[in-house]
Amino acid sequence: MSNKKIKVGNISCGADELFLISGPCVIEEESIMMKTAEKLKEVSERLHIPVIYKSSFLKDNRSSLKYYDGPGLDKGMKILAKVKEQFGFSLLTDIHYPDQAAPVAEVCDVLQIPAYLCMQTTLMVAAAKTGRVINIKHGQFLAPDNMKHPVGKCIDAGNDQIILTERGYTMGYNDLVVDPRSFYHMGKLGYPVVFDITHSIRKYGIPSADAKGGAREFLPVLSRAGVASGVDGIFIETHPDPEKALCDAASQLSVYALEEFLKPLLELHAVEVRYRGK
Repeated sequence: MSNKKIKVGNISCGADELFLISGPCVIEEESIMMKTAEKLKEVSERLHIPVIYKSSFLKDNRSSLKYYDGPGLDKGMKILAKVKEQFGFSLLTDIHYPDQAAPVAEVCDVLQIPAYLCMQTTLMVAAAKTGRVINIKHGQFLAPDNMKHPVGKCIDAGNDQIILTERGYTMGYNDLVVDPRSFYHMGKLGYPVVFDITHSIRKYGIPSADAKGGAREFLPVLSRAGVASGVDGIFIETHPDPEKALCDAASQLSVYALEEFLKPLLELHAVEVRYRGK
């Protein structure tokens, strides 16, 4: 879909090869992080799909102070660095404040700007100035083509290493809508486009530990619609035991179900690439 190819480690994002961003929503105990990484490595090698490992050291948008929000910057970076050292993954995590950009960039290959914060100028500039790849998530409040504004800020700050991620639009009545036209509009900006599938099924206003906090039945249809629309990558949060996950328990996919979930998407992507080449 994109015109520009963005290198993340040895992955060429925006080339004809579908790539995957995956991992637990938030960094939990080290054994869970390693177990997830081990399975992701197996899936990556068997299906020949490049993987960027994702997990958040801080989830600063939890709806209650009672909910787990992550281990914090120092401990989180140590765990992610261990994942990288042991399994060789490129790493992605999100930042919420400008002073997090530089220390995160020392460990992670991609700095992610959360959807809620994509118009925060100071945050965007701090991330851009690290020189790392910046994954900008589409704000639920922005028309897709208005993602040109955060993109423009990143470029003006001297960084055109950009990925754009769709994760659903609006939050009326606690629901999100994924409009396939958004993939087209964001693709026109010239950067690789990723579809965040698991966040798109979240039901806002309902705790993520509640089974009603996500609509997993829509994962297959949404994922296939996005891949058929020509996205360059897919974003699927995974966990060894999603029902016991400390964040987004109702929407994460079991890492043990990931391989079978991906197979039809890879087949569909191959068809889309052939169609695109005609």
